[in-house]
Amino acid sequence: MGIFKRMKVITKADLNSLLDRVEDPMAMLNEYTREIEQEITKAHKALSRQIFVENKQAALILETNSLIEKRTRQAKLAIDREEESIAKLAVQEKLIHEKQLAHYQQQYEMIQSQTLTLKEKITELQETYNQLQHKKILLASRVNVAQSMKHIQKATASFQTDNIVRGVARAEERILLMEAEVQASNQFTNPIVSYDSVYQNAINEEELTKELEKLKKEDKAV
Repeated sequence: MGIFKRMKVITKADLNSLLDRVEDPMAMLNEYTREIEQEITKAHKALSRQIFVENKQAALILETNSLIEKRTRQAKLAIDREEESIAKLAVQEKLIHEKQLAHYQQQYEMIQSQTLTLKEKITELQETYNQLQHKKILLASRVNVAQSMKHIQKATASFQTDNIVRGVARAEERILLMEAEVQASNQFTNPIVSYDSVYQNAINEEELTKELEKLKKEDKAV
């Protein structure tokens, strides 16, 4: 094999191996799990910042309410003392803080809505993560079974069953031939039975007696 052809074969083998690893279902599931974990981590960080903003906005609302109450007391006290200019200034600041409070409360509601959305997103991600973890266990079992079946199929395909069957048939034919040779040999090794013994066995005792009596009578007549 030439050097360039060998390099081509090696490169192709490496590429196929890389594709196999990329398409590995468990590797894909592990990658998806890592991605969800990263999303959950980012969502938690965003939620922590959101809670910080929400708490800061709540504190601002409390501070503004305190200022409104303070300016209200100052305005009433100035009115009681008939200090018109001071009362007017306190009321002016009170109205400004009330407008600010309405704006802060609107912002606070938006922040709370965003916080709720983030919490729902984290819950959704966590549920997806838990489902994926459960599915990984089931799919890992299915992958193991599928890989085992694949190995069995490869091993079965490599069996030379046809050659084995033909070999057994040839062995059986050889055994049958050996048995036939033994049977043929037995035909010639059995003892030959004489015709005299065959006929002797065919004559019974009664026939023999009658024949003897007959011969005796003929002998007396002579």
